[in-house]
Amino acid sequence: MAKRGGFPGMPGNMNNLMKQAQKMQKQMEQMQEELEQKTVEATAGGGAVTAVVSGKKELMEVKINPEVVDEEDVEMLEDLIVAAVNEALRKADEMVNSEMSKLTGGLNLPGGLF
Repeated sequence: MAKRGGFPGMPGNMNNLMKQAQKMQKQMEQMQEELEQKTVEATAGGGAVTAVVSGKKELMEVKINPEVVDEEDVEMLEDLIVAAVNEALRKADEMVNSEMSKLTGGLNLPGGLF
């Protein structure tokens, strides 16, 4: 006698799918906690300015080589800081995407899902 409602075997498959989704969610939460502890570093101006950003994409530190501090050209220093911070943020994005793709098997999930 055929099972009623749906396709044969579907309830078991749905159950497995839900278990896999829950497992992936737990793994993503753990991965996020690990990423929050990691940092990336980027420099600009040949090492004149260094920016350190966390996996949460928070600026943690800016280092400025005293030799590049010129009262006559503050604008250049500002540009170097912006460049270093933007590069560090890009590297943080790259790190997060790389780690998450390991979990998702390359599935391109929207950012809000992890």
